[in-house]
Amino acid sequence: MPPSENTPRPGRLRRLVGGVAIVGALAAAGSIATGHYFHAAQATATAAATEQAVPVTVAMIEPRQTVLWDDFSGRLEAINRVELRPRVAGAILSTNFTEGALVKAGDVLFKIDPAPYEAEVDKANAQLEAAKARVVFTQSELERGAQLVGNAVVTRRDYDQRDNANREAIANVKAAEATLQTAKLNLDYTEVRAPVDGRVGKFEITVGNLVAAGTASPVLTSLVSVNPIYASFDADEEVVLRALNSIADASGKRGNLDQIPVEMATSGGLSAKGHIQLIDNQVNGQSGTIRVRAVFQNEDGRLIPGQFARVRMGQPKQQSLVMIDERAIGTDQDKKFVMAVGDDSRAAYRSITLGGSVDGLRIVTTGLKTGDRIVVNGLQRVRPGALLKTEVATMGARGQQASNHSNQDVVQR
Repeated sequence: MPPSENTPRPGRLRRLVGGVAIVGALAAAGSIATGHYFHAAQATATAAATEQAVPVTVAMIEPRQTVLWDDFSGRLEAINRVELRPRVAGAILSTNFTEGALVKAGDVLFKIDPAPYEAEVDKANAQLEAAKARVVFTQSELERGAQLVGNAVVTRRDYDQRDNANREAIANVKAAEATLQTAKLNLDYTEVRAPVDGRVGKFEITVGNLVAAGTASPVLTSLVSVNPIYASFDADEEVVLRALNSIADASGKRGNLDQIPVEMATSGGLSAKGHIQLIDNQVNGQSGTIRVRAVFQNEDGRLIPGQFARVRMGQPKQQSLVMIDERAIGTDQDKKFVMAVGDDSRAAYRSITLGGSVDGLRIVTTGLKTGDRIVVNGLQRVRPGALLKTEVATMGARGQQASNHSNQDVVQR
């Protein structure tokens, strides 16, 4: 019986079933792909929705009027340094001071036996009296001779001799007066006095010793002045020239060195403020430094000549500088950076160049400008591009919030 026209042939049936299977597979694959895409998109949206902002403290960059200071090592020096030596010979009778004590100019420190010099004064007085008596006698002889020569009783030669004798007598009086003055000076020199206010040293010669006079004589003790006192140090040529230029007038003439501020501190914690007294007239070719000397008041004498001192020389005029908190600074190998905050509240890496520092604040010479916002607390939690939750503070020492800050800061270089 022939097959019916409505009955499919076996080959067609297989092709139909295969086509249906392919379509089903494609549909399934499409469904799977669509599902994966949907889940991926959903995961991305969820991640974006769950990004956590990093809490940090930020501060705005504001320039500060700042005095630049440069630190140097120096030594304290006495303005006057005296080695006391005897000006007359003799035996030391007494020492009239305490070793290491402060003394006043004119205080008697040593007493040399005055007896021989008192005798010299008495002798000089006697010689002066004799010379004066000789003047009186020769003067009367001269007056008598003047009368006699007018009456032709004595010759002119005799009168001239009397006049010469009178002149010699007057000269002898002056010589006797000088001898007496010398004797009195030598007597005064038996009291060795302090020539200046200052601090005495130890006894180099004690009571009972014989001393000679003159520059070859032994040192009795030393004396150094203490008020005021010098601090000498070697400053960089660039620093000194910058300070000199800032006090020069329009014509380039150097101003008063008193305008250059100086501060000094010792290892013992003593400090003082002073001014520049001397800038040397040449640069040391080997070190590139200039010898500078400052002067400080030392009324209580606590600063001691020879003592080590840390000297800070300031620039006479203030400068407007960008300064940031130390804790805002990060280190990237040999570079320094900060994390700036953009308008979208995301962190941005910013390379900077640093200058000097003061009390937790550092000068930034390049990389930041007025109005920039940077992270000052929480830097270790921040990565470039991170979303930030900011708390605003005023730039201050050690990242602490401060509503007020000084108009003048001291910068150490």
